[in-house]
Amino acid sequence: MIVIDKLFQALADPQRRRILAILCRQDEVCVCQFTGVLGLPQPKVSRYLAQIRAAGLLDWRKEGTWTHYRLHPELPRWACRLLDDLLLEPATATQLHDDLARLPCRRNGR
Repeated sequence: MIVIDKLFQALADPQRRRILAILCRQDEVCVCQFTGVLGLPQPKVSRYLAQIRAAGLLDWRKEGTWTHYRLHPELPRWACRLLDDLLLEPATATQLHDDLARLPCRRNGR
């Protein structure tokens, strides 16, 4: 369930917006992939992901020591539209293009 106050808190930070933008264009991303793209240490990336997850925007799964994140499959339509509008903002679109170019290839074709 989306917590609206936490949603807007998550969107207030540029690094969390970058994470959300990437997840809008990728099925699933591992924490280790985010660290490389964002140039941030794993604990900071994990903290950002926890804040976004607390807003109800993310779903996650463990695979061994790896944690993979994706947008929650049951996001309400209004939240999806909000995230889509975020991607249309020119600065976000430019940053997203650069981030996706740096996103490492996924293991096993996933």
